[in-house]
Amino acid sequence: MANLNEVRLIGNLTRDPELRAIPSGAQIANFGLATNRRFKGQDGVQREEVTFVDITAWGKTAELCGQYLRKGRSVYIGGRLKFESWEDRNTGQKRSKLSVTAENIQFLDGGKREDGQSYQGNQGQAYQREAQPAHAPTQDVYEPPYDEPFDEPPF
Repeated sequence: MANLNEVRLIGNLTRDPELRAIPSGAQIANFGLATNRRFKGQDGVQREEVTFVDITAWGKTAELCGQYLRKGRSVYIGGRLKFESWEDRNTGQKRSKLSVTAENIQFLDGGKREDGQSYQGNQGQAYQREAQPAHAPTQDVYEPPYDEPFDEPPF
């Protein structure tokens, strides 16, 4: 039986990434992401639903997240779901959560680095490519050629 565990999200960081090293020396970054969904309810009123997701990035991707991402930044996350369970130290109750392990992160909006300089335009694109782990595909999102007519399928 085939299995698939793939997640794609676009949203804004809800907090600055927390960067730390684990005992093996690998870097890990944890941060929150909020995604918004707008829809019209059965009563015809426009509504908005916000989903908050915990994100974990590893290695060079984690380092770049810690260096360039800040609360409010817009990012694309490609990754996989991870189920975590543990026992609460204070209450002894079993706890669990579903989070996303990021395998590809692209910075979508401009912003400022820690030194205050802007990294928009071509520089921002370079950081997007650096943020991808080595095993990630070089192009994740298909962008159709909008200057061509859509009369026939492209195959």
